[in-house]
Amino acid sequence: MLKIHREPFIQEIREDWILDKGLQLFIKREDVIHPQVSGNKWRKLKYNLLEARNQGKSTLLTFGGAYSNHIYATAAAAAAAGYQSIGIIRGEELADKPLNQTLRFAVETCGMRLHFVTREAYRKKNEADYINKLTEKFGSFYLIPEGGTNALAIKGAQEIVDEKTKEFDVLALSVGTGGTVSGVISAAATTQHVIGFSALKGDFLIDEVKQLLEDNCKGRFTNWEIETNYHFGGYAKHTEVLVDFIKNFEDKHHIPIEPIYTGKMLFGLFDKIKQDHFPPRTKVLAIHTGGLQGKKIRD
Repeated sequence: MLKIHREPFIQEIREDWILDKGLQLFIKREDVIHPQVSGNKWRKLKYNLLEARNQGKSTLLTFGGAYSNHIYATAAAAAAAGYQSIGIIRGEELADKPLNQTLRFAVETCGMRLHFVTREAYRKKNEADYINKLTEKFGSFYLIPEGGTNALAIKGAQEIVDEKTKEFDVLALSVGTGGTVSGVISAAATTQHVIGFSALKGDFLIDEVKQLLEDNCKGRFTNWEIETNYHFGGYAKHTEVLVDFIKNFEDKHHIPIEPIYTGKMLFGLFDKIKQDHFPPRTKVLAIHTGGLQGKKIRD
């Protein structure tokens, strides 16, 4: 069983210009849950690890890129909970190159076995025939999809929304594969509005979140939106403007954030506040979803 290292908590982000607009901004520190399996990764893996145990599986297998937060977190969670782990990594050419910090941690610290595949093969990650071939190669395993998003992950993400969280008018968080925001949307009160800030270029996540809600959550949900204007060029892309924002935020508030997910979300949220997107007396809660292993910005 993967244990919580520290209970998440809520703290206020006090800036005079925000208060002058009649708003209150807070952040929920999901990042403190576990030093390696932080934030939404802990939430998404929680019930998957329990299901793996219920099925009698001793090995977890999942997919990700070379800098994947999910690979990093799954490797750490598996090691902590007593599972073997296999990572299917996009990019066959990486097999002959030195491991980066993320993959080195997965292998050397957590004992994850890596299998590098071509991008063409990686695109088959959701196909039954390809999964069967992986079973033939590696033996029995419990499959966790890319990004960890499935029905059990959404169930775990719903637990981000506790009674204290429901005191806020707006909930804001970063979106990658859509699992975490789907859990938050489905657990939020009907009076709350959820804004997901896409970390990826394009608007495809809107339809993907709609489908996740339809497939996994009972009811109709109209309390949400996906903001697509703060991706800074796409997944793991950044600009000096974003880097400066992150440095200034950390200096003022002493909260670590990274440029892939939470940094983009907070930049977007600050920008919407500056544009008077929220009426006075709105209480806004930003959700820090962790992923701090991505804090070191790549060249």
